[in-house]
Amino acid sequence: MADSLALWHAEHVNFARLLDLLEEQVAEFHQGERPDYALMSDILYYMRNFADRVHHPPEDVAYARLAERDPGVQLQVNRLLQEHCVIAIAGEELLNCLKEISEDVLAPRSHLEAATATYLVYYRHHLATEERLVMPRAAQVLTGEDWAAVAAAVPAGSDPLFGDDMLERFEVLRRQIDRVAQAPGHDPA
Repeated sequence: MADSLALWHAEHVNFARLLDLLEEQVAEFHQGERPDYALMSDILYYMRNFADRVHHPPEDVAYARLAERDPGVQLQVNRLLQEHCVIAIAGEELLNCLKEISEDVLAPRSHLEAATATYLVYYRHHLATEERLVMPRAAQVLTGEDWAAVAAAVPAGSDPLFGDDMLERFEVLRRQIDRVAQAPGHDPA
């Protein structure tokens, strides 16, 4: 139990770091500068392929079991499960926007701004809700049997950015994350 929740919390911290980097790139865009679209694409690629496909499925199983044990959280759990879908769709839309930019397809600036804002707002709210409300309740309510069912239902996947076997694709992104973490005044919370 504590292992799964600790892992999810650590992954949430990493996701928040990536959202911060994404937001910094959008700020460059708003200041009339050219953001690093390749970096933005790598962030979205990671979020779509790790967060959406490896991180969210065990949460889905745990939250469904939580709702069975504590019907009072059913509405909140339903919302989180729907948000996993919405976040995946918003991420795919933003990734497609970035792909169009890389292919020099002309698109209104507002399209990228709206897609990024939607993704950032949904994801940040989602992480906050999980951390503040649902994960603490899961720690209180779910049994060892529940956690065993979560582990059995969804095999663990390795993290291709923050794990031991980082994919080559993410080397530049990882260096950027490390640079930000070492910057003076950086708050790692």
